[in-house]
Amino acid sequence: MGTLISYRLENSVATIAMDDGKVNALSPDMLSELNAALDRAAADRAVVVLTGRPGVFSAGFDLTVLRAGGRPSALMVAAGFELAARLLSFPAPVLIACTGHAMAMGAFLLMSGDYRIGVAGPYKFSVNEVAIGLTVPQAAIEICRQRLTPAHLSRAVLLAEVFSPEDALAAGFVDRLAADGELADLVASTAARLATLDLDAHEVTKLRARQPALAAIRAAIDTDYAAVRA
Repeated sequence: MGTLISYRLENSVATIAMDDGKVNALSPDMLSELNAALDRAAADRAVVVLTGRPGVFSAGFDLTVLRAGGRPSALMVAAGFELAARLLSFPAPVLIACTGHAMAMGAFLLMSGDYRIGVAGPYKFSVNEVAIGLTVPQAAIEICRQRLTPAHLSRAVLLAEVFSPEDALAAGFVDRLAADGELADLVASTAARLATLDLDAHEVTKLRARQPALAAIRAAIDTDYAAVRA
């Protein structure tokens, strides 16, 4: 696919793996390659497994671009939330294999999958914007709202609490945890089960179930970023 993303199709399951050799920063290039991989998976009518590199799913947006500010930064952020909305409405099931840390936009992508498997270990899950002096975007809040419990939503978004994998499971960042060394097998068996679903019924039902959340996310993206994309 490119220098940051690999794509493997097997038995109607498309595995899309991010690996920038570091923390899988969601740079403009990474976001572009992810969308290209999703285009391919859609054409293949495949269940998607989105995963990271050992120890990290994604630490969020590319901080070099983010801190520079201006139009490039705003476009990158808008593209990140467009990607999250795309995952939430993707026509096939999206399984996320969270291989380690998931921070900021990495956590928002995680919460945009249909089923999310984390791994036990010394990993952090955090919506850390408030801790580093950033206001959490409305689109991010809406993504969190449709996954986290109300109490955990406040702790995550307002207080920038850092969650362990076990606490992330209770909060709603992930649906299940794999023991060390068991993630690959659990992901494979789960993906195989998802591949048995009727894709047309899945797509229509997903859009019905998520219509309020998707409408709120779309409205937030259009309000916050329409000007920079004009």
